[in-house]
Amino acid sequence: MVTRSAVRGVGGYLPERIVTNADLAEVVETSDAWIQERTGIRERRRMGEGQAVSDMAVEAAKQALERAGRTAADVDLIIVATTTPDLTFPATAAIVQRKLGAPIGIAFDLQAVCSGFVYALSVADGFVARGLSRCALVIGAEAMSRLMDWTDRGTCVLFGDGAGAVVVEPEPGQGTTDDVGLLGFALRCDGNKQDLLYVDGGPSTTGAVGHLRMVGQQVFRHAVVNIAEAVEAAAANAGVPVAAVDWFIPHQANLRILHGVAHRLGVSEDKVISTVATHANTSAASIPLAMNAAVEDGRIKPGQLLLMEAMGGGLTWGACVLRL
Repeated sequence: MVTRSAVRGVGGYLPERIVTNADLAEVVETSDAWIQERTGIRERRRMGEGQAVSDMAVEAAKQALERAGRTAADVDLIIVATTTPDLTFPATAAIVQRKLGAPIGIAFDLQAVCSGFVYALSVADGFVARGLSRCALVIGAEAMSRLMDWTDRGTCVLFGDGAGAVVVEPEPGQGTTDDVGLLGFALRCDGNKQDLLYVDGGPSTTGAVGHLRMVGQQVFRHAVVNIAEAVEAAAANAGVPVAAVDWFIPHQANLRILHGVAHRLGVSEDKVISTVATHANTSAASIPLAMNAAVEDGRIKPGQLLLMEAMGGGLTWGACVLRL
């Protein structure tokens, strides 16, 4: 008998404000056709004035808890994956704990940019599967609009705001691939590639938040090759062939990257969950938001095998396999 970390509930939150490609064409030299051809994005959400990342995280968490049949009183671990925290400190997770009304427990942020949700799931697994947490909230929440240089059409059209969350709890298993829960991970980072995707500010360097900078073509090339390797490694660690996966839930960075990785892995496009057209790239929030969308519309069902992957600044990347 082994203890697995099972996802019990999924939730998501998107800000009300929709920003279309046509809206961006009024701010920077671009067009709907140009953006869709290169990225597959039609629109994205933008956080309102006075709204914080913790507010979005709380709404996603509430939905996940309700679907899991739990309340904030049950939560003993909160991990928020974000690169756009409310404050330098305390951790956004601590703010979420307070706003939810959760009891004293463990709460911290994790920063792996777009790979943050996959990293955070692996960390939660370390607590839950080892008996250190009975009810964990893993949240990806981002306000990427706050990092944009609105004169740079190569980046400002790509990103949006939002939050997604899952409730993770212990589940007894037999140690086989039929078990419900997290089955395998593969996490990677190459700090030598920092200059390909980064924000040019920070408390100890510039004293300012800074703007997102990216060398798009090189990031695309590394994404397709590196993500495919991590996916295959995660599947091997889980003991399942990639072909056995029911749904492929990639980080929603760019439709061309989604298709490129799927093609390299031999995954049929009808198995790929894609929300990039309407959400754009919400960084650490993109995987749980895509998962939530597919749970809500009935595509993802209990018992199915899911494969998630992401790549972000660092460069970081990773993948995980779980059975819902």
